[in-house]
Amino acid sequence: MKVKVKKPSSEEIREASSWGIWSREPSEFPWYYDDKETCYILEGKATVTDARGRSISFAEGDWVEFETGLECTWKIEKAIRKRYKFG
Repeated sequence: MKVKVKKPSSEEIREASSWGIWSREPSEFPWYYDDKETCYILEGKATVTDARGRSISFAEGDWVEFETGLECTWKIEKAIRKRYKFG
């Protein structure tokens, strides 16, 4: 799967503090990544499932990297708020 989830370092958290913020209520929707996205989850919980049916979940405090070319479905289980950057 083209998604990596880990706990961020203090340096990564500082870096993310200048990124944009995105939030969304519980929902399910398809998504395609035409660029790499890195995000730091501030609140909530979600599961992403790729076209092959492989899933990965992440929640508050996780550092998530989505690779270019990922076609997936987001399922937001608990309202999510994240800091993010593309590229």
